[in-house]
Parts: sequence; structure tokens; C-alpha cells
Amino acid sequence: MDRLTRKELKSDRFALEVQHSVEYVSEHRRQLILWGGAGAAVILIAVAVFIYRNYQHTARQEALRDAMQIANTNVGASANPGIKVYATAAERSKDVVKAFGDIVAKYPGSDEGAVARFSLGVNASDDGNTAEAERNFKAVVDSGNEQYGSLAKLSLAQLYASQGKTAEGAKLIQSVIDHPTVLVSKEQATIALAELLIPTDPQQARKLLEPLRSNPRSNISGAAINILSEMQKPK
Repeated sequence: MDRLTRKELKSDRFALEVQHSVEYVSEHRRQLILWGGAGAAVILIAVAVFIYRNYQHTARQEALRDAMQIANTNVGASANPGIKVYATAAERSKDVVKAFGDIVAKYPGSDEGAVARFSLGVNASDDGNTAEAERNFKAVVDSGNEQYGSLAKLSLAQLYASQGKTAEGAKLIQSVIDHPTVLVSKEQATIALAELLIPTDPQQARKLLEPLRSNPRSNISGAAINILSEMQKPK
């Protein structure tokens, strides 16, 4: 997809469809976290790829779609001989790295290149390779792609939090709160910051979440209420 300006995105059908996909993920945030942490980001990308494919067919989008199909291929025995599966997660990961790596090399500076780089970060994170995940997420942030950079900042913040670098993670998310994007709203970033702070500063986390309880967007208010409810449960 040729890069669109922020003004065009706001008035374009593409922006509306992306917002709907992001709201779907937000509404199912708790379930996605339970399903696998950073891997949940793949779901968001898969939705975005579907939107891209229906928005405008290009070689870049076709390559991104094919790479995503590899990333979403099951591992294990197949009940249907006609459905491709990988024998091991390591084999799939190898093909994922090649597919997305080729896109990064061939289409630098494009939205598809940013998505591919982000996907490499997700794959590395799922493989437990935090150094590689950090490198790729940072590359997206530093690329200047505002939209996918905001997603990369949230993922990078989660990675830092897992390493005990809560302050660094909080700083990244705060930058998204200060400069929200089509893909990550101010409210969604605020929820992410609150979740990051729960283990170390639950009082501040509650302070961030309480105003969102009455947010007119049901996905935002629902997420805030659910998280606050979880915080009240005895450990």
C-alpha cells in the first residue's frame, strides 16, 4: 500500500477498517494475553494483512500475505493431507524469518517492510530470543513509521518489563500516550501503561484506569473495568 498521510487515513475507508480490527483485538485483550503474550500481536497483523489484501493488491502486500500464512501455519500432525503443517516450531520459525526478512530487504521504508520487521520481533520474542526481538522492535520505532512504530513501542515496553526495566517500558508507552496513532489510541496506550505498572505500582495503575471506566467506547471501558476487577481479586 502506498503510504497515506494522516489526514487521508482519517477520512479513508482503510482507516475505519483498521480501527474496527484494533477495537476487536482490544475487546478480546484479556483472552489474547492468556493465549500467548507477544504472539497475540500476530492476530492484529493478520487482520491488518486481510485489510491490506482487500484494499489494494500489490506485490508487497502479496509477499506480506504469504509470509503471514507461513507464520500462522500449524505445528504438528495434520488430520488433512491437503493442509500444510510444520513438524516443529523451529522449522516454521526458520521459514518465518526468511519470508519476513526478504520483505524487509526488498521493501525498506514501506508499510509492509515495517509490518515484516515487527513480525520478526514477535517471532523472536516467541522463540525466547529477546535480544533479536528488541533489535527488530527498535528498528520499527526508529524507522519513522508512526503507525507501526506505536505498536512496536508497546511490544518493546512489554519486553523491557519482563526484564525488570519497568521505567524504560513506561517511558515508551508514555510517548504513545502523548502521540497516539490510528493503530494505538491514547486510551489503549493508557491501559497498556496501567498493566505494565500493576506489579510495581498498583496505585498508579488504578489511577490511570479509573477515568476509563466511563469511557464512551465500550472496548475501552470494558477493558478498564475488567483489569480493575482482576486487581481486586486476592492473590
